[in-house]
Amino acid sequence: MKPFADLLDSLVLTPSRNGKLRLMVDHFRQVPDPERGYALAAITGELEVRSVKPAMLRALMESRMDEVLLGYSYDYVGDLAETIALVWPGADAVEDDPPSLSHIVAALDGATRAEGPRLVEAWLDRLDSSGRYALLKLVTGGMRIGVSSRLAKQALADFGEKDIAEIEELWHGLRPPYEALFAWLEGRAEKPRSAAAAPFRPVMLSQPLEEPDYGRIAPEDYAAEWKWDGIRVQATAERGVRRLYSRTGDDISTAFPDLVDFMTFEGSLDGELLVARPSPGTPGTPGKPALDARKGRAEDDILVGTFSDLQQRLNRKSVSAAVMKRHPVFLRAYDLLQDGAEDLRPLPFLERRKRLDRFVSALEPTRFDISPFVPFETFDDLSRLRGSPPSAVIEGLMLKRLDSAYVPGRPKGPWFKWKQDPHLVDAVLMYAQRGHGKRSSFYSDYTFGVWTGPQDQPELVPVGKAYFGFTDEELKQLDKYVRDNTIERFGPVRSVRAEPDHGLVLEVAFEGLARSTRHKSGVAMRFPRISRLRWDKPAFEADRLETLQAMLE
Repeated sequence: MKPFADLLDSLVLTPSRNGKLRLMVDHFRQVPDPERGYALAAITGELEVRSVKPAMLRALMESRMDEVLLGYSYDYVGDLAETIALVWPGADAVEDDPPSLSHIVAALDGATRAEGPRLVEAWLDRLDSSGRYALLKLVTGGMRIGVSSRLAKQALADFGEKDIAEIEELWHGLRPPYEALFAWLEGRAEKPRSAAAAPFRPVMLSQPLEEPDYGRIAPEDYAAEWKWDGIRVQATAERGVRRLYSRTGDDISTAFPDLVDFMTFEGSLDGELLVARPSPGTPGTPGKPALDARKGRAEDDILVGTFSDLQQRLNRKSVSAAVMKRHPVFLRAYDLLQDGAEDLRPLPFLERRKRLDRFVSALEPTRFDISPFVPFETFDDLSRLRGSPPSAVIEGLMLKRLDSAYVPGRPKGPWFKWKQDPHLVDAVLMYAQRGHGKRSSFYSDYTFGVWTGPQDQPELVPVGKAYFGFTDEELKQLDKYVRDNTIERFGPVRSVRAEPDHGLVLEVAFEGLARSTRHKSGVAMRFPRISRLRWDKPAFEADRLETLQAMLE
């Protein structure tokens, strides 16, 4: 357990991507099987421990510590696992030979719901603070150590001197503790043969279009498409197995059964997952969501929903029939990676597109359509289209070389994205909450609002929340401001003084705006981030809600 605990400690305290990669590679080199495999599974979220829940851990802690004192400690630290690891009594009883990671995984795997908490309690008594923290992160599954599943796969690729695409294509056919995978990466065995049907195929990504590249975009070389404001997905069906993947290879099929049910094909589609928002006369019916690019709406009067609509379906392990009825989804396809048993990725984009047209024509039209080409003759045409798209569900343009193969990763030149310039608004800081990991000691999550009501008696309404866009030095300044201007506390959240004559103005950049019935302001921002700290600007000069409402119109 100690090597795993040391790894987590180091990852939390290492901010750089390359530093985290080196730590994981060193761990894979120094730690034997099956310990390193279980560590990898924990980091990538592939290790399920069903016998222990956070509420059980809180109950364990309350049996050893005053409930009010625990509450104060949790409010200060901001993370339950870290709180328990720090305050757990009995640290003097720590053993020189703590339980191994593989022993803990095996014991919990065979434990009942009643036995799980008792096992954890015994291990907490035997471990030091770092070990307790690692154990609690393991059993709750909430790592929050700044390492994505893809970054861990990149570490595997670096460890074995392989291409990450090879790791990603194998991944869904592998199971912890990945001994066959490590044997191949170390050159002791042949490459594992993935037995998984419908595997994930690493996606091709685009580069932002910048001014030096403007001159290369010509209609004889590039096709233009709208950049839809949904989520990138890959729909793969093979040998009776149907899977819907996120762009990073996570299987999200269970959240979208209404789409998976219609994946009656053999192949792999790349596209954008969108919500079909029915017109008032046809509630809950997906209809035919093929957009007329000139009108930005469906032929059967079905509107494409905003990203806020799509968010009602995201990050769910299951979804109710009522939610599916209110927010039916469909796939707007823009590439065909596999047609039956044939791999189309080496073919030119234009040829793949012709195959895509035929492929999608045989599918259910209420669930699958094709992202249309956007005709243009000059670069100025594209510039005008980018500045005035036909729908609010469009966030810019995609530009793709007609002769480009489908190459995993982000090659320079074949595909460009040309997004609309972000919107800017001045808002006032209202609430702050502690962050996680290396930010757990700082108030780094900020809720901000704009003014509404009469000019002589305005009030603030929240319009968004952001936790990035500022430097480490600015984070320290913000944290100090929050502590110095706190007027109320709500658990881990602090209410900050925000009045017309006293408040901190934040310049917020965001990429879209949608109506929202869940927010008092009636609006929800898409991808908000802190653009600048306006220490120079008085709070009463921040924007009003009417400014955002005008953007909606």
